[in-house]
Amino acid sequence: MTEGRPAAAASAPLWERDAEIDTVAQAIEELRADESSTGGLLVFRGEAGLGKTALLTEARRMAERRGCAVWYTRGAETLRSVPFNVVRQLLQPALLSLLPEEAREYLGDWYDIAGPALGIAEPQEESADPQYVCDGLVAAVRRLARREWPLVLLIDDAHWADQETLRWLAAFAERLDDLPVLVVVARRPGDVSGESARLLEAVAEAAGRPVNNLRELTPGAAAGLTRATLGRHADDAFCREVWAVTAGNPYDAVELLAKVQESELSPVEARAGELRALNRAARGGGLVERIKELGLQATRFAWAAAVLGTGITLESAARLAALDEDTARHCAGLLRTARILTTPDPSVTEHRGGDLEFVHPLIASAVYNSIPPGVCTAMHGVAAEIVTELGRGAAEAARHLLEVHPEADERLVERLREAAREHLAVGAPDAARVCLERALEEPPRPDIHAHVLYELGCATLLTAPAVTIGHLRSALAMRGLDGSDRVDAVVRLSQALLHNDQLEEAVRTIEAEAARHEPGPVRMRLQAFQYMWEGIHGESAAPARSRSLAELAATCAGRDNTERALLILRGFDAMTHGESAAEIVELCDRALVNERLAPGLGWTDREWGIELLMMLGSAYVYTDRLDRAESLFAQALRVYTGAGWHGGHLSLANAYLGLAYRRQGRLRDAETHLREALVLAERVGRRLPLHWSATCGLVDTLLARGRVREAWSVAEQYGFAPPYPSTIVLPDVRSVRGRLLLAVGRTEDGVNELEAAEKTAVARGGHNPVLAPWSVDLARALADQDPARSKRLAADARRQAERFGTDTAIGEALRCAAALETGPRALQLARRAVTYLEASPSQYEHAAARIEYGVLARSAAELHRGLDLARACGADGLVAQAKTALDEAGVR
Repeated sequence: MTEGRPAAAASAPLWERDAEIDTVAQAIEELRADESSTGGLLVFRGEAGLGKTALLTEARRMAERRGCAVWYTRGAETLRSVPFNVVRQLLQPALLSLLPEEAREYLGDWYDIAGPALGIAEPQEESADPQYVCDGLVAAVRRLARREWPLVLLIDDAHWADQETLRWLAAFAERLDDLPVLVVVARRPGDVSGESARLLEAVAEAAGRPVNNLRELTPGAAAGLTRATLGRHADDAFCREVWAVTAGNPYDAVELLAKVQESELSPVEARAGELRALNRAARGGGLVERIKELGLQATRFAWAAAVLGTGITLESAARLAALDEDTARHCAGLLRTARILTTPDPSVTEHRGGDLEFVHPLIASAVYNSIPPGVCTAMHGVAAEIVTELGRGAAEAARHLLEVHPEADERLVERLREAAREHLAVGAPDAARVCLERALEEPPRPDIHAHVLYELGCATLLTAPAVTIGHLRSALAMRGLDGSDRVDAVVRLSQALLHNDQLEEAVRTIEAEAARHEPGPVRMRLQAFQYMWEGIHGESAAPARSRSLAELAATCAGRDNTERALLILRGFDAMTHGESAAEIVELCDRALVNERLAPGLGWTDREWGIELLMMLGSAYVYTDRLDRAESLFAQALRVYTGAGWHGGHLSLANAYLGLAYRRQGRLRDAETHLREALVLAERVGRRLPLHWSATCGLVDTLLARGRVREAWSVAEQYGFAPPYPSTIVLPDVRSVRGRLLLAVGRTEDGVNELEAAEKTAVARGGHNPVLAPWSVDLARALADQDPARSKRLAADARRQAERFGTDTAIGEALRCAAALETGPRALQLARRAVTYLEASPSQYEHAAARIEYGVLARSAAELHRGLDLARACGADGLVAQAKTALDEAGVR
């Protein structure tokens, strides 16, 4: 309680809050009912001074009285740039109760991921993926929460929370269903915009109930508060004027009534006219004037406290205000008496440190905003030095450095760059971006300006490809980036363009840089990237490009990673065009070292990126080397999980492992990984290549499982329809979309889609009939309306399959041919299809061929074999088909 204030006034913000208190009490009782209780989330919203903090204080009191553990945290206006600040405060009670080895054991695999963000572990060398760090924090809080049932989390002034905390809170709020934790959030309705506003709205939506909007006091409540504070003799007119002057704001009413007491103003109608003047003195400019009346030294001390913001110690405030210890102690006493500062409640802030805090956030904001700009800037500069001398690191000093005026200070630029590196290491790229943008304002020396822009582009690569593009272009347009740094920047720019679905520009960027270099390793590396991006292009990989790549790859023996990259690119290109599978496998195998990825070509190595290895694995997928493909993609999953890359990289790893499982016929496993890929892709953004890969793979797998309605629902929900991305999608997006349309009865649309796939294949100079099976699907679709064309398509598919040479391709082409024939010829072709597919690793296709042959041969034995295979695959549609055929044959 604030010193010198009447006991009745302490509860003033709770006047007319019975409904809100009842809501909290009911939620606490539901939490305490059983350890298996589901989590709860309450959001209270109200303008400044309406009693949000008082309500959370009362919630804490009620929860503790009922035996709950309570963790409390609070946002601060001047600390919004400090990443993970609010969530760290929240977890301090739990973290400090654990020894370091206990924390590591309890958090398990999440310790190295969430630990650096929480300040309990050293960050890893690589930049942490922000999405993975967020997931790690969610997992850490969930684990810690299970130790403390019943647990209540109170988050005050959430509108001032740092963005990283809000991202965690939004994710945590979505996963409360199976966790016995009550979360209570208080925030203002405004004061935020952009991503922070979106995250706060996501929290509100996760509550699953209406937001509790706090209202101003009614005239009756204002009268009750006035009489409880000043005495029952306060007359009606005076009470009415208290309400009118304060507009029913509880905080303003309390402060005004305190001023009335101090001035010994009689609470009668005759003196009511003086309330407006007193109210002006109680807040805003009047509050500032009241502080000035305490003297210059007390004013400077108050300014210092406002600049520090939190964890205010007498020593640090004294140093910042340039006061000796005795003078500072005297000033602190004056500010306490004036109800500006107070001693923190140890039950609420015992782990935050500090001797002092502001009585109310409104006071802190008013004091901070009253500091003359020049003085404020200077004090932030001194505060940064204090933080640095205390050894708290560049990241903590950065919030003060951000407020210093630009003066071409080389040391400040370096400190901000160091802070950005520290932010990236704990998974806070937004905070790193702010530091680097401020460093550019300084500005940096001409010889390092481009390097700062390059670092800024790298900081946003995982979260904002479009922003990355602008920064890297600016860096490359300046002097300073030379040699390998320039080449790396060009490669990163091309990657950002690719992930922003600007593939043609990515190709042009690399091509232009390659032209600047003489023949040699650097030029060959750039050419490899050019071929890579062209190979990923879904529409315009011309035959001339394939010939050029083949000629260059023919000179490569796999002596270094550039040569290995060109071998992989040649193998992938040959696979997409349906060239000899044996030659493709030989090319890809030459790119390995002892059947393993070469050093520098690993999944987390940045020189070549993820795309090259995805192409390698895909070449193995469609050449029937599914064992090697599965091993590669499973390794990617392990590596990205262990390294904390939980955004787009992990989405692609899941999607491509799902692709390998789909080709093997492990449809249940494929669906599991593809759904996880889609969840991760949704976080990065829709209509991007990785989102298409996850969605297309999932639709294809659901169709294979015979769940047509669900496949259509996924397509509708996630936008699996034209326009398609410019990048190639595996499996072939038009073939899958065409098969989906046929499956739901939209035959004409399905035929049109498959014919569009045919045109693309012609433009590319050929196709792989397994990767893009449009020819067999189109042949089946046209069997009745255009049988002649249908047979031509089937014959072409068979020629392509025999040219490609895999058991899967030939077996699938024979299945199609059998479906278009009748009598002994159909039976013969179906038998041959079974023979080829039995030798292939594609068990789903084998099951389908067995069932089709069993139907033609009227063989219960073959149908049973097909049924068993279909069950093992999880192909529900094939299972139903086999059962129907057995029923019609009169056997089971």
